Amino acid sequence: MKTKNILIVLLILGLLFAIAYFVRTNSTPSIQYDTSTPFISSIQKTSVVTGTVIPEDEVDIKPQLNGIIDNILVEEGDIVENGQLIAIIKVVPDERSVYAARAQVTAAKLTVENGDRQFKRAKELFQKDIISQQDYEDAELSFNSAKENLLAAENDLEILRKGSVAGSSTANTNIRATVSGTILEIPVKLGDQVIAANNFNEGTSVAIIADLNKMIFEGQVDEAEVDKLEIGQSLIVNMAAIPEKEFDAKLKFVAPKGTEQGGAVQFKIEADLILDEDTFIRAGYSANGSLVVEDKQEIMVIAEALLQFDRRTQQPYVEVEVSDQNFERRDITIGLSDGIKVEILSGVSMEDKIKIWNKTEPIKIEPEESAFDQFRED
Repeated sequence: MKTKNILIVLLILGLLFAIAYFVRTNSTPSIQYDTSTPFISSIQKTSVVTGTVIPEDEVDIKPQLNGIIDNILVEEGDIVENGQLIAIIKVVPDERSVYAARAQVTAAKLTVENGDRQFKRAKELFQKDIISQQDYEDAELSFNSAKENLLAAENDLEILRKGSVAGSSTANTNIRATVSGTILEIPVKLGDQVIAANNFNEGTSVAIIADLNKMIFEGQVDEAEVDKLEIGQSLIVNMAAIPEKEFDAKLKFVAPKGTEQGGAVQFKIEADLILDEDTFIRAGYSANGSLVVEDKQEIMVIAEALLQFDRRTQQPYVEVEVSDQNFERRDITIGLSDGIKVEILSGVSMEDKIKIWNKTEPIKIEPEESAFDQFRED
């Protein structure tokens, strides 16, 4: 009998413990929602443009004659002045051109000899008053023209053979800088054959020169934002190579025609960089440019986290407190957003208290004394 009573007591204790545990684990605390009111603020919507920093102008230096690079007098990175000697080429005469030039010299000599005879005859006849002075002057002019043509033909032949005319202060074999700046690239080396620019060939670039004090930021802007840009607009440019500094820039060009890239139409933009004397910028640095595409001041906004969206229509709405912890839905019209704040165009007023629906704080309620605790005290 005693054992039976002990079992009954243990069974009752277990049942009371189970009931107490169930009550504790299944009691749901009350939820107290915080609220927030609209406020006046400003919103700037920025667009980050990826691009590169390049010189405003790059000049290709090309030879005036075909030939072979005989000497290079500068290195990449050197600063040169306008007219400075960069390289020297050795002329390799084209046999066909030389042959044609020789033929021109021979023909010019024959013309001079004939003109000499004609002039002497005209002079003799003029002295005898057989021909007029006009005929005499015409013969003299033809003779002088023939001599000039012979000189030009001989010079052409000498240029083809040597690259310059004897006694000339400048030689076509000397390649000189046409602008002042920094040598960015020398795409040729000693012994390379170079070609002069002509109607059929753009010529061989011997050096590329640019002024690194005049740099621009070049990037691509999506078609959805290009119409919001204005010439003269400010940019903030950050370069990966100089992460500790920001550079101001002014938008100077927006391409009138876009190009398709990865399924989206992009428009090229250019902005003049404002550089300081203490910073050296290399051509080709990768950079990001921050553009303000929309800016609104003194507008009514709320935290974007307060927004909710209808699952069916995607209509934005908020929940407004109408009495203590009693909320009703309000459909709203929103405007500009920067991802943190959003402009409110209609639907709520400055006095409305909006539910912070995604941040809850349970009310702390002291648990009631269980039957098991009371039994244990007895």
